[in-house]
Amino acid sequence: FTLLGIPGLESLHRWLSIPFSSMYLVALLGNVSLLLVIKMEPSLHEPMYLFLGMLSLTDLVLSSSTLPKLLAILWFGRKGIGFHACLAQMFFIHSFTAMESGFFLAMAYDRYVAICNPLHHTAVLSKALLAKVGLAVVARGLLLFLPHPFLVGRLPFCQSKVIVHSYCEFMALLKLACADTAASGGYSLALAFLIGGFDVCFISLSYGLILRTVCHLPSREAGFKALGTCSSHICVILVFYTTAVFSFLTLRFGHNVPHSVHILIANVYLVVPPTLNPIIYGLRSKKIRDR
Repeated sequence: FTLLGIPGLESLHRWLSIPFSSMYLVALLGNVSLLLVIKMEPSLHEPMYLFLGMLSLTDLVLSSSTLPKLLAILWFGRKGIGFHACLAQMFFIHSFTAMESGFFLAMAYDRYVAICNPLHHTAVLSKALLAKVGLAVVARGLLLFLPHPFLVGRLPFCQSKVIVHSYCEFMALLKLACADTAASGGYSLALAFLIGGFDVCFISLSYGLILRTVCHLPSREAGFKALGTCSSHICVILVFYTTAVFSFLTLRFGHNVPHSVHILIANVYLVVPPTLNPIIYGLRSKKIRDR
């Protein structure tokens, strides 16, 4: 296949590479630093920070599955990508995005137990349970999106093999196939809605219960302190889901928006959360900041 990068903005490719390469560098340094700090500091071996470590690993894979190829296109014009490499990139993007959402849900549950049932926090969220939750999130992302490469791999591509995008996206590949792809597209869309809807509903439920508990605390200071432990998590959730919803809405309903803007937003959706997550936690978590 041939990836066009950001069509319509070819003259700006070199300039666009500056913010994207800067964000990728920050994402790499920030997430690797977070992982090292969590590993080296025994006091951070708590559920919230262990889930944060899992999220950082997911961010590293997610950003590294798209940014190196995008930068190769912007810097050197290397637009070609092998068929199997394209399928692998597509699989990693979709499955690790689902994992990121799953880890946000796990972290919301951790905050719910820590605030609503603090005396049993350690007993409920034991290391054995943390491992099972981590494996469940990874398994969900891998297994549910495992059909994607096979659905695309069996399709005939008898016309253009030019992908009007900067990475191999499932729907963009389906548009190139000269076969009926309604069932495959419906499966992917239903999966995205189910995973996103499930995670958002239970994250909202967790924070609804947290707010109810905080409102019944004896002092306002205790309430603010409890909410303060959630502030970092709320910020990274807002960054992830806001960019995701914005990308989805512009793609589905922004018919008058230039295609280059659609592709820029799609790239921002994949690179901004991995870049900002370690910065937000580094600034707002005193333990991580001090270390």
